[in-house]
Amino acid sequence: MTRRERDPLVIGRVIGDVVDSFTRSIDLTVSYNDRIVSNGVTLKPSQVVNQPRVDVGGDDLRVFHTLVMVDPDAPSPSDPNLREYLHWLVTDIPATTGTRFGQEVVCYESPRPSMGIHRMVFVLFRQLGRQTVYAPGWRQNFNTRDFAEVYNLGSPVAAVYFNCQRETGSGGRRR
Repeated sequence: MTRRERDPLVIGRVIGDVVDSFTRSIDLTVSYNDRIVSNGVTLKPSQVVNQPRVDVGGDDLRVFHTLVMVDPDAPSPSDPNLREYLHWLVTDIPATTGTRFGQEVVCYESPRPSMGIHRMVFVLFRQLGRQTVYAPGWRQNFNTRDFAEVYNLGSPVAAVYFNCQRETGSGGRRR
């Protein structure tokens, strides 16, 4: 197997369904309550109620980034007719900082999948300048590729995803 075939973004079909192949060029750390999101980890809706802490690498404070969080499996993985559902959009994030220093243009909406396992994808882009990216008119049928093209964001500089599915019941049969 080649390195590309072992890439978790390829295996999880993030590359293909959400973005085209790209080379990661910056660090992106996403964490919920100190639990770092790694590609393919499973988090329950109760673990992702509040927006995550997101830290962006880099070394030049004059460089700004846009973070997109989407669900390409809405409303269900077998019929993703709302693909992609936009859960969060933060712009103007200075390198070496995080989303708390950026501009939240679409507020965080916690994932609440009702059917199947949903991929929640964070994609980071480098902006051409400050205040050059704006909110779309709606959350459903968002398209990360088209969005990047409209705002001249180019290829992603980083991405990470986690799996999320409905909380199960009490965990056992009642007698």
